[in-house]
Formats: sequence, C-alpha cells, structure tokens
Amino acid sequence: MPNAFEPFVLRLPEGEALPLVCDSPHSGTHYPADFHAAAPATRLREGEDTHVEALWEAVPAVGGTLVAANFPRVYIDPNRMLDDLDPDLLDGQWPEPLAPGEKTRLGFGLIWRNIDAATPIYDRKLSIAEVRNRIDTYYRPYHAALAKAVEDSHWRFGAVWHLNLHSMPNNAYERLKKVSPHPLADFVLGDRDGTTCDPEFVHLIESGLRDMGYSVARNDPYKGVQLIAQIGRPAEARHSLQIEIRRPLYMDERTRERNSGFATVQRDMGRLLQKVRDYLRNQVAA
Repeated sequence: MPNAFEPFVLRLPEGEALPLVCDSPHSGTHYPADFHAAAPATRLREGEDTHVEALWEAVPAVGGTLVAANFPRVYIDPNRMLDDLDPDLLDGQWPEPLAPGEKTRLGFGLIWRNIDAATPIYDRKLSIAEVRNRIDTYYRPYHAALAKAVEDSHWRFGAVWHLNLHSMPNNAYERLKKVSPHPLADFVLGDRDGTTCDPEFVHLIESGLRDMGYSVARNDPYKGVQLIAQIGRPAEARHSLQIEIRRPLYMDERTRERNSGFATVQRDMGRLLQKVRDYLRNQVAA
C-alpha cells in the first residue's frame, strides 16, 4: 500500500555544515491506518519519545542534520535489527532466519507485542505481508535516510559524530525489571560501555549537561541498541552516542503534553549543541 504519510522528516544543515548527524527514531506520532491495534491509543502512546525532535530543533542551526521518524515505534521499531522479530506474533513462517533478543522476549522487539506485561497490543496474529509492508514502507526508508546522512558527512569531513536521541519513562528501572540503588538520572548517555564513541566527546556532553544542573548517568539503564552499534566505530572516526532524557523534565507522561519545563530543556539542548558545534569546528580545523 502507498504511504499515507512520509516515514520521516529530514532537516539539513543551515549555514556552515558540520559532521554532526542526529536522529530521533521514536518520536513519531502518526499511526498508520493498517495498524489495527487492540490496545487503546492512550496506552500505545506510552511507547513514544514524544516531542524529542522538538527538544533538539536547533540541530540544523548549528550545522547538523536531523532525521526524525513520523511513525511510532510500537508499529515498527527502527532501533531494532530486522531479525529481532518475535515469531509468535506471526500467522506464518518468516522466510529468513530470526534471532529475537531479550527485549523481544519481554515484548519490545522489531514489532512490539505488548505495552507492558498486562497489556497486549494485538488480539490477532500479524500476516507476513503486513510485516513486510512495515519494513519496506517505514523501516527501510528511515534507515536509508540516516545512512546517507552519516555516509555523506563521513565522506565530506573524514569523520562523523552521531547523536541518537530518545526519552525515557520515569519508571524505566521498573519497566526494565532492574533494581537500582539510586534514582533514574535526568540524562543517560549510552555508548555501549565505551565502544561506540570517543570518550572525549562523551565527556563534553556529560560535563555540558552537569554544568546546566542535570544529573547524568552512563549506560545505566540504557547502553544503546542497533543504531549506535552499527554507526559507532571510533577507530574509523565514526562516533555514535545515545542520549536519553527523563520525560517528566519536559512533558506530562499521562497526557503526552509539554509541561512547564519544556522550554527550559529545549533551550538547554540548544546551548549544549552550541558546545558541540564549537568542538566539531575545532576537530574539522585540526
């Protein structure tokens, strides 16, 4: 079936371009007509990183490229591998080998099975054809746009810095079935335990956030998944960092509406991006 809407928004650098590519894979709020979910819309929206692309709207102004999904991740998640699919969701045999991971077992794979343990998304099996359509119409175009931005930047500058932008629920530890001795940080930086990004750049982001009064954690409870794993290869001057923002800082988790803190967080992300711009200008000039 043809697209009912564009699968992503692409915003290009304004003025001097820098080797900065940012993407928001989970902030989409347009629900395709063929979703046919059984769960209520209010529960489906709990999967959104609502407004994240707006928090980081200054990316093009500092010379970066911003890619943001329009489709929701509960429909198909662009931050999962194509083989990370739950075979029990399907009404037939998937023609390629599957390798569902731990999050898929919990219901949060390429195609989400549930919102939480008590709330299934579907009251039916999904056909092979409709899953193929989700992949071809939404997942692949998003990945193609992001890959082109990354490769173009690396070709032009010989290096690229990628920020993978997310938000996290206030009960993240509970949802992930993890016990923590401390509260969830305001920001969680994920570099897959130091493997996907230059430590100097991670420190720049962390110190910039701390200087603005935010609490920051690394890789706890989120380390980063597919997108930073495939893009982040520091030995090839390809750096990728996931940034999670605690949702109550900027929105009401129940209504998904922006709260009184939204403008402050948006302003602070603009200030952080100015630090990134200055850092990358020095890297390009070196």
